[in-house]
Amino acid sequence: MNLQSVELSYPIITTFITYAFLMLFIGFYFYKKNQNSKDYFVGNASMGPVVSALSAGASDMSSWLLMAFPGALYAAGLGQIYIAIGLTFGMFLNWTFVAKRLKIFSQIAKDCITIPDFFESRFHDNKHILRSVCSIVILVFFTIYISAGLVSGAKLFESVFNLPYLYALSIGFLVIVLYTFLGGYKAVCWTDMIQGLLMMGSLVIIPFVMIFELGGFGEAFSTIHDVKPQAFGLDGGGWLVVVSTLAWGLGYFGQPHILIRFISIKNVKEIPTATFIGITWMVISLAGAAMIGFLGIAYMAKFNLSLNDPERIFIVMSQVLFNPWVAGILLSAILAAIMSTASSQLLVCASTLVQDFYTQILKRKTSDKNITLFSRMGVLVVACVAFVLSLDTQIQILGIVSYAWAGFGASFGSVILFALFYKNMSKEGAIAGMISGALTVILYKHFGSNFIAVYEIIPGFLVASCFIVIFSTIFKASKQSVCHYEKMLKEI
Repeated sequence: MNLQSVELSYPIITTFITYAFLMLFIGFYFYKKNQNSKDYFVGNASMGPVVSALSAGASDMSSWLLMAFPGALYAAGLGQIYIAIGLTFGMFLNWTFVAKRLKIFSQIAKDCITIPDFFESRFHDNKHILRSVCSIVILVFFTIYISAGLVSGAKLFESVFNLPYLYALSIGFLVIVLYTFLGGYKAVCWTDMIQGLLMMGSLVIIPFVMIFELGGFGEAFSTIHDVKPQAFGLDGGGWLVVVSTLAWGLGYFGQPHILIRFISIKNVKEIPTATFIGITWMVISLAGAAMIGFLGIAYMAKFNLSLNDPERIFIVMSQVLFNPWVAGILLSAILAAIMSTASSQLLVCASTLVQDFYTQILKRKTSDKNITLFSRMGVLVVACVAFVLSLDTQIQILGIVSYAWAGFGASFGSVILFALFYKNMSKEGAIAGMISGALTVILYKHFGSNFIAVYEIIPGFLVASCFIVIFSTIFKASKQSVCHYEKMLKEI
């Protein structure tokens, strides 16, 4: 039996519509609450540890967690588990070492509400060169990243409602854009918290039921060994592949939609609590996603089912294991994952277009009310470009996400780490690191794999780090930059 779509039923339709309207209601509620642009972009920097941690996790993982990652284990086996290990370690280091310093630093120089704000303040770049480079990187890689969310939404609505790809893509586009357009950062964070809990719950429930249906771990592993013994291989296809998958963790240091959560948290005293909540959520969710993919090999073999697209394994398990009402709730978790990430990324892009390009680089003065209005227009512009990119029905979610993840990790990640831990880093070093990191990822993606098949974030991160050190040695850091760095150290 070949499973490619969900059996359409009244309970599933009702559950999806109810969930979508709940998210839109939250967006409309915070539409009334947003008083100014700082409210819209960072929630007035007043978010608590629970909301901040779950929002960071949900906006980070996206549909990758429920579709691409289980699909990778279903297709290739346990060798793909190194991605989860690298991500968990990277997220832990991000919360432990980056969050506190970034929060303090964002308040010392000036009240930052975007990542380009932080970079410009940290290096006192009055000519806005660093802000311009930073903004271009954000718009390029986030537009690509957002398209991955739209593709995920299209696959989901294709499966649930048996719709043509274009119609399915359009529905997902409208739902995501509308509630981001209305609610801004607070709506995104509160819906992220709800979505994060729904995602984790689904990733816990499904594997337990799968184990029960398969007759326990022993029976499941025996079946996998019979039908796909190579799935137990932990070499991941060679040491270069293992290093590449572990290197996903480097990407965390440069993700603007995650870093902005550190700036928006209420105060640094709440960071340890947020760290514990965020890492716990992540470990549980990744473990559940891995089990769904791996146990899916046994389930498909035992019950004589087949699946052409491995990235639909979560959808199939939701369908075959549960009644339509429960399946509808579980499938809504995919919509939750898609909405949580795409909305956060859209918001960062909107703030970049208006707060960085329009008001700072172009020096256009306008009222705070107009900034918020223009930001909403920015959400529509970026979403429309991502929509066009998503029209290609052959692209894979994991491929899109890995490319954008590497771009941010190499360009922003290296600069963020040096900015927070290297006192003598100069503006020129930051500019050189950001440009070289982004370009290396782009060039290596298209040409470098012909020489060494390694994830492009590794050469990108290394090249950017070298350029930062070299240019910071040639061009000395300003006295103001060093002074602010020392002030940050005193407040840690």
